[in-house]
Amino acid sequence: MEAQLGVVSVLPFFTSVRARLRSLPPLLVDTALTVLVMVVELWPFFTRDSPPGTPWHWWGYVVVIASALPLAWRRRMPAVMLLISLIATACYDIVDNVPPQPIWYSGLIAMYTVALHSPRPTRVIMLVATLSGGILLVGSSETALRGIVLFLAAYAIGRASATSRAYAAALEERAATLEHERKVEAERAAERERARIARDMHDILAHAVSLMVVQAEAGPVVVRSNPARAEATFDAIASAGRDAMVQLRRMLSALKDDAGPRAPQPTIGDLARLSDQMAGAGLDVTYSASGRPRPVLPDVEVAAYRVAQEALTNIVKHAGATQADVRLLWQDDMLVISVTDDGRGSDSSFPASGNGLIGIRERAAAFGGSATIGPRPDGPGFQVLVRLPLGVAA
Repeated sequence: MEAQLGVVSVLPFFTSVRARLRSLPPLLVDTALTVLVMVVELWPFFTRDSPPGTPWHWWGYVVVIASALPLAWRRRMPAVMLLISLIATACYDIVDNVPPQPIWYSGLIAMYTVALHSPRPTRVIMLVATLSGGILLVGSSETALRGIVLFLAAYAIGRASATSRAYAAALEERAATLEHERKVEAERAAERERARIARDMHDILAHAVSLMVVQAEAGPVVVRSNPARAEATFDAIASAGRDAMVQLRRMLSALKDDAGPRAPQPTIGDLARLSDQMAGAGLDVTYSASGRPRPVLPDVEVAAYRVAQEALTNIVKHAGATQADVRLLWQDDMLVISVTDDGRGSDSSFPASGNGLIGIRERAAAFGGSATIGPRPDGPGFQVLVRLPLGVAA
């Protein structure tokens, strides 16, 4: 009973010490463990009295040292280390003048190490050989049973430790994988955001510059014939420039780490003001909405505004139109945006596959919608028809 209580207390102690000292060099830990086991197994030589007039036989010291010394290499050669330790302990009783050993800790630690580090065939063979040797070589059945229980316990603790290590390694690998995936997703999100900002900046610059160029070209013509209209033209140029600067500042602030408060993004409600802006460019824009308006996600509102803005900018730059029509149709689950003009339509000078119209298609696709771009089916001119699924407002 004393021996069983000793192993129950000592083996978990060694397990906990191993867990706490994992940061130390393995050779240092194994050397310290070897010295400790050697001292414990030599302890009976110093605490028990030898037969009167004779010291303990030197053979006992040799066997104890030979059984404990292989523990210093237990991680590199666990099976060989166990075999040497067992052979040494089996030779302990070939002389009579040696103190009894309550427990051979070196053999138990060696079995624990084999169970922890060796592959399945090796550890099973070593366990069977150890138990069989104990049964055959030990004379007392009580001693043999005690040895079987202790070695089985050491083997079980080793396997439990191996399972725990494998589980911890799997968790660490999973955590590392999740962290890598998080970083990759963050990088992808940043790339998507930069692409979105680039598209918005393209829309802002193309729209504002197109308006200012067209109005500036018309200025010298009307300044002599119609001063009042010339004044309105220059006011429109200034207004377009100011609006572009405000929106560009907002876009560029998104690229700064210390960005302050940002102006609100354009919404569907700003389409009427956008249509009025185009009047200064010599384009008569009619804006209308039908159906039951309802709150939508902010991104949908921005997309609807940018689609109409890009379509009107292309009309001013390329279509040679005098009349444009912007219509919003609120359906049950869809917002339909239609921008038509009376310009050249399918003329090859109209960039039906330009960056602006590609951006319109990308915006629609990003929301699971669609974009139809081409000549008007009901007459001369061009049509941009975009369908955006409606989401629930945040």
